[in-house]
Amino acid sequence: MKVTSVKTKKITQKDTDIVKILDTYLPCLKDRSVVSVTSKIVAISEGRMILEKETDKDKLIAREAEYYLPRTSSKYNVMLTIKGNAVNFSSGIDESNTGGYYVLWPKDPQASANKIREHLVKKHRKKNLGVIITDTSSVPLRWGQRGVFVLAHSGFSALNSYIGKPDVFGRPFKMTSAAIADALGTSAVLVMGEGAEQTPLAVIEDIPFVKFQQRNPTKRELAKLKMPLADDLYAPLLKAVKWRKGGFKT
Repeated sequence: MKVTSVKTKKITQKDTDIVKILDTYLPCLKDRSVVSVTSKIVAISEGRMILEKETDKDKLIAREAEYYLPRTSSKYNVMLTIKGNAVNFSSGIDESNTGGYYVLWPKDPQASANKIREHLVKKHRKKNLGVIITDTSSVPLRWGQRGVFVLAHSGFSALNSYIGKPDVFGRPFKMTSAAIADALGTSAVLVMGEGAEQTPLAVIEDIPFVKFQQRNPTKRELAKLKMPLADDLYAPLLKAVKWRKGGFKT
């Protein structure tokens, strides 16, 4: 697998067209490539920015969360949230590299991923192209932020199921599915960086394990990516705290 970051200028509120950003900076794409785009520049292009001095951050986090825990529950004075069928913090709201703004998640990440893929397929004249929209978070009991999950994907299967297939000793797998989209996101975010690298794009190539689809994911495929709390391995932990209902409607 080869992951190459793509340098851009500073993306600001003046950049209102994500397609123009991609056309300006992406190299000529090869067939069977996946383009990674940070959620931040997608959101900026959509105008999903609020001046820090014009809003109360805690109220904004609560509004954008599906569920949240108050800052008092955290040693680090951080609001833990649930949004996008994932545990994260601050509802994904970012204030780094923004020039005094709070940047929210894109309004509809899946629609954005679909739009980007459809444009790239047409522009680069390649049938098998994938897109992921990434964000960073953290995982329990481990230091450091990483691209833990993708907000949206298009053009390939997000999961590769091993269920029913034999291992090297012939024992059939009962539960294992490889989180392809999330793993690609982790690799891309590692290369794109977390600081002032100014590389919000990446191109992922040489990925024979990716099952490309010459279309956007179906509603059924997207639904399969969401783990109901009743079936979640970590349900005992998630249910052990009293989550507050946020204002975000799924």
